[in-house]
Amino acid sequence: MNKGPQVSASSSDFEGMSASRDRKFYLVGGKGGVGKTSLAASLAVKFANNGHSTLLVSTDPAHSLSDSLAVDVTGGKPVLVEGTDLPLCAIELDPEEAREEFRAFSEANDTAEGVQNFLGSVGLGGIYDSLVDLKLGELLDTPPPGLDEAVAISKVVQITKDPKYASFTRIVFDTAPTGHTLRLLSLPDFLEASLGKVMALRKKVFGAASAVKNLFGASEGQQDVAERKLEELKASVKEVRDLFRDQSQTEFIIATIPTVMAANESMRLLKELKNEKIACKRMIINQLLPPTQEDGVGITPEAMKVLAEMDATDGTHLQAYCRFCDNKRKDQQRAMALIRGDSGGLQDLNQVEAPLFDLEIRGVPALRFFGDQVWN
Repeated sequence: MNKGPQVSASSSDFEGMSASRDRKFYLVGGKGGVGKTSLAASLAVKFANNGHSTLLVSTDPAHSLSDSLAVDVTGGKPVLVEGTDLPLCAIELDPEEAREEFRAFSEANDTAEGVQNFLGSVGLGGIYDSLVDLKLGELLDTPPPGLDEAVAISKVVQITKDPKYASFTRIVFDTAPTGHTLRLLSLPDFLEASLGKVMALRKKVFGAASAVKNLFGASEGQQDVAERKLEELKASVKEVRDLFRDQSQTEFIIATIPTVMAANESMRLLKELKNEKIACKRMIINQLLPPTQEDGVGITPEAMKVLAEMDATDGTHLQAYCRFCDNKRKDQQRAMALIRGDSGGLQDLNQVEAPLFDLEIRGVPALRFFGDQVWN
């Protein structure tokens, strides 16, 4: 395998990341298409080769973790990945399952229809109109943004509480693109409001008819079960939010590439992470082209002449290729200047530069090599 270009990079302080024996969570996230999966997988492999039993989790609806590891980790349960010194397990969680669970809950607890039918049967149908503003049916019919990933991550929290998986000291998340990850942080507040609407609806109906026997189309005991499930869901997602905000346990690592668009999105992401009080110390700048001169930009006329002499087609193809790479480097340099000039933002992060490789990074051996280049 090509060893890749030797780029100038800050240390990722992997020793600091792996020093503690306490359980730590690392979330690798950023704009789509910047190599989050390869970076997350290589970090997990690195941990597993440096004294930590590790769990690697993908919550991205467009999974590519199985492809990256060259191992099928679908199915919703941790799968052992061979080739590391200590156990490395990986899992692709299906966020669609969370949506289906929410829809099933909605269908089983059609509160709006139940209230309308009951009040109509006792001659109090007019009261239903005053409850329409609660929009409970709409509330339960449509899962809120971020629910899928929040439920997926809450399942991982439950997995790590299982005695079978108590040995995991490093848990690495390959997250969905930026928007999904940030939206789940507001979900506990949504669920708080949702539960409040359910309780308000019950209170109004009980006040209208003290002889209620089958509230919401079900027995009172059954409705208590429904409310308890909402409470459990709210508590589970809140646990995820609290975990994200525990700066002693959790760190978010921004993954980006050297383009102006990716740099701008990384700036916005960092601001949101700070607003949510989520620890972020590192940024990986992936897919950097190698420098060709001491200043890292440009191809000398002498080098172009040598390349032309080497090309049997009089250098036409090589010159075009080198011009492409030269222009690409200059474009990357503009993005790097933007990143390094973001005072009070990206500039303050430990910026680690990762090279662009000429071969696909796939399988544990390749990820081990890639990780040694990045997580030095």
